Amino acid sequence: MRSPNEPLVVLGIDPGLTRCGYAAVQANGPGAAVALSLGVIRTPATDPLPKRLAELRAEFATLIAEFRPHVVAVEQVFFQNNVRTAMSVGQASGLALAEAWACGCEVVQYTPNQVKGAVAGWGAADKIQVQKMVQARLGLSGVPKPADAADAAALALCHLAMAPLRQRVRLATGGAT
Repeated sequence: MRSPNEPLVVLGIDPGLTRCGYAAVQANGPGAAVALSLGVIRTPATDPLPKRLAELRAEFATLIAEFRPHVVAVEQVFFQNNVRTAMSVGQASGLALAEAWACGCEVVQYTPNQVKGAVAGWGAADKIQVQKMVQARLGLSGVPKPADAADAAALALCHLAMAPLRQRVRLATGGAT
């Protein structure tokens, strides 16, 4: 549990088995956030699936231990044309959700359209628009790359934008959200 004087830290996860974006973002007051870390976890496609999943889980555990996030925001995948891609994204997402929960973090999921709407102001924004808004909102000197890291930062920023509303809903419904 976070004390009232402690800055909120959100770990955004853009799940993927080959490339999994992550971003640790700290809230520094209303509308102000700073990137603590952005990056991509990579697992070789040539390695056996159980090994890749174990490496990914270990990386999630390391990120959570290092940044001690209060919240982990994971992209919720609605639709994929490629079943193989959907399966690997689902596996990576499940690991992130389970590891965050096991470590005592609040866990939230947002759809890509929710993230784009919260960060770029339009649910159909393209990757470049999202990257530029992440750059502006975090005061970065350049557009965050690769796109997986920018997407993870956008997830964290989405949560920071949505958290006050989520809190009001939680209070209005007696915590039943």
